[in-house]
Amino acid sequence: MNRRKFALLLATAVMIGNIAFTACGNKATKNTVDKKIETSNKEEKIEINKISTAELKKKINEENVVLVDTREEASYLGWTLHGEERGGHIKGAVDFPTSWLDKIEDKNMIKSLEDKGIVKDKEIIIYDVDGKENSKLADKLITLGYKNVTVYTDGIIAWAQDKELPMDKLARHEKLVHPQWVNALVNGEKPETFNNDKYVVVEVSWGEGKDYKEAHIPGALHLDTGLIEEEPWWNIVSDEKIETVLTSLGINKDTTVVLYGADSTAAARAASVMMYAGVEDVRLMNGGFGAWTEAGLKTEEGVVEPTAIENFGAKVPVHPEYIINTAEAKEILADENGELVSIRSWAEYIGETSGYTYIEPKGRIAGAVWGHAGSDPYHMEHFRNVDNTMRNYHEIEAFWKDWGITSDKKVSYFCGTGWRASETFFYAHLMGWDNISVYDGGWYEWSGDESNPIESGEPERK
Repeated sequence: MNRRKFALLLATAVMIGNIAFTACGNKATKNTVDKKIETSNKEEKIEINKISTAELKKKINEENVVLVDTREEASYLGWTLHGEERGGHIKGAVDFPTSWLDKIEDKNMIKSLEDKGIVKDKEIIIYDVDGKENSKLADKLITLGYKNVTVYTDGIIAWAQDKELPMDKLARHEKLVHPQWVNALVNGEKPETFNNDKYVVVEVSWGEGKDYKEAHIPGALHLDTGLIEEEPWWNIVSDEKIETVLTSLGINKDTTVVLYGADSTAAARAASVMMYAGVEDVRLMNGGFGAWTEAGLKTEEGVVEPTAIENFGAKVPVHPEYIINTAEAKEILADENGELVSIRSWAEYIGETSGYTYIEPKGRIAGAVWGHAGSDPYHMEHFRNVDNTMRNYHEIEAFWKDWGITSDKKVSYFCGTGWRASETFFYAHLMGWDNISVYDGGWYEWSGDESNPIESGEPERK
């Protein structure tokens, strides 16, 4: 399979595949709501509890309580979309936006909830902006047989006003923008966290951009990944070529660059290259082009011609540490405080398949730990929500920690040829991890040299 077909299959699989979640007190006042639930052929009256800010403050650390944020994912991550005094979510809360209810089939709903820790033997406390939309998830939970459901009626607006109450957010949430933010940008506004005079929006894909030509974000340019990586191993091109590509798009080190695609892996690959080059403000649109169209935002067809510039403004690369070669990957393997992380499916990791028709050897780099990925080379559902947005970063951090991958270490991600690894590299960057990189050659280059040690089978855990 050539690179063009791989990219097409990846985008198609993510768009149409089944995306699932994978992984890894004081008495409140009550409001009786009649719900007809079939339980042993009897109708049962379910009571939905109500809880105030003062009461919630006392309960949030109880083990039998699960706090659920039902707002849009962008709000959970840290964007202040509803006039909140502070951005982010109540510390310890899991995310389950109301919009997901229409995207998950009822037969899969229980598992999706349980994967978030929303289980029937705990008290489920739901909150939104101001208590007005909580009933949607509450109704669904009751329908599914949950009996201990509580609504935080004051909502995040009230909670965020008290700066003594604990909140949390994605460390660099401003680098993961949402469609409404981008829409404001292209319409000439200055959205939250944008303080620049120059920006470029770029759609990224392999090839000439057939889909881009049919519909893209207004004003967006197109970047063919074939311009930033090359055979035989699909490593990044020379520093000189990278600089030429960027300046031809009108990008210098001070340009705010917003990247998106039909799938996030291609856009993330471009993000890692631009960060390596030295672009200081690289952002990814969460959920890709699908999130834009689902939001009902305007698109345009045709091709937007870039305005080239002469000078990047710095010697490329400004950050060579972000993309490493095979010799540097071996140094990380030998480092007691280093982790070389495989972002490949479990079947690829243990050597059941190479993952690609054009890569023959099977197995993994000896000493590499598993960082998760998805069901096959064309899926990244371990890192995606049901709407294709970035998975809850607390959950990512948890399954990485289970494999010894922590922010205090020197961590380099690899996959087959760099796309999946780039996505996880960018997520780690969003989480505030600084000592990170992409091992550019990945399994393709490593396995192409018979002198490089490889392993297969299930590993002994550290």
